Amino acid sequence: MKNIDFYFSIGSTYTFLSVTRILDVEKKHQVKFNWKPFSVRAIMKEMNNIPFPKDKINKVNYMWRDIERRAEGYGFFAKTPVPYPLSEFDLANQLAILGLEKDWGIDYIRLTYKKWFQEGKEPAIDPGISEICNELNLNKDEIISQAKTKDIEEKYHSNTNFARDKKIFGSPSFIIDNEIFWGDDRMEDAIKWLKKNVS
Repeated sequence: MKNIDFYFSIGSTYTFLSVTRILDVEKKHQVKFNWKPFSVRAIMKEMNNIPFPKDKINKVNYMWRDIERRAEGYGFFAKTPVPYPLSEFDLANQLAILGLEKDWGIDYIRLTYKKWFQEGKEPAIDPGISEICNELNLNKDEIISQAKTKDIEEKYHSNTNFARDKKIFGSPSFIIDNEIFWGDDRMEDAIKWLKKNVS
């Protein structure tokens, strides 16, 4: 099965669309996505990039509505605006790294986005994190403690450094060798390129 690296940050708004539909896309096209949480916030700060500028309200309102429309087009829904930016951005992503090393990472990520964009519950804080832990039969205090260990932090920084080296500047990004496909709407483009160019 052909592989695509999926670089994303919990905290990226448009990534909601990707994580909600990616398993169906994977099955339909017989590809495998390698989930790579990284800090898009760190990279965007280096670029002085503010995704939802407070002085550009028309753009902000458009982006929220765009996410709602695109979700509807895919067959699910988003209820925006949602809490943004995240107060526990790094913890949310370090929990994802921890979970991906075990057997609950993808479920955690998808539930986190569902609660954020469909129930308005911010990632990595209560009540959302407690509800997710209950659904996945996880010990909240234990996984938060593990997510803050040096080992997980180093893996998070390593993913971010790799993203930086690959010239990734946003989330979600789909990477095949040195080819970057940025944005949820480029997921299928990445698959087409993979099937045409990678044997």
